[in-house]
Amino acid sequence: MYQHILPAFRIAALALGFLATGAAVAGPQQDLNKSLARRVYDEGLNQGIFNVPYTSDFIGHAGNGTFTREASLAEAKGWRKAFPDLKMNIDVILAEDDLVAIRWTATGTNTGTGNGLPATGKFVKASGQATFRFVDGKIAEEWATGDTLSIMKQLGLLPKAAGPARETASR
Repeated sequence: MYQHILPAFRIAALALGFLATGAAVAGPQQDLNKSLARRVYDEGLNQGIFNVPYTSDFIGHAGNGTFTREASLAEAKGWRKAFPDLKMNIDVILAEDDLVAIRWTATGTNTGTGNGLPATGKFVKASGQATFRFVDGKIAEEWATGDTLSIMKQLGLLPKAAGPARETASR
């Protein structure tokens, strides 16, 4: 008779337990960190204003390598040159302790040159994620991934695949 109430009760109990740990409630520092991470996209990549504070020993991670703040800034400016109408939309933003994770979707038309890309005039849409670690209100570390393969495919910049090998007549 009360079977329909039990699942709702379990969900409510889990939610209360989650809230009691403080994990679901962002504190003032997490809110500040989230606002700074948003600025990377809203100001930097969308507007070309690069004033977000980074630590002097910032280190970034992407693929199998690392990058500096200077390299990150050069790449961001390169994307703005290649895609002057670049629009970075933050789909999801989460904060826990000193970390902020962002899932983003980017759109833009490749009418300029930058980051080694020729101007193709083609519109692209791609997604990715970044996780930032903060120290004293500054970005100290970043882990980033983006779908560059999709971007290259949409721009028509991937090499043509070789056809199947032709068999040769034996002599």
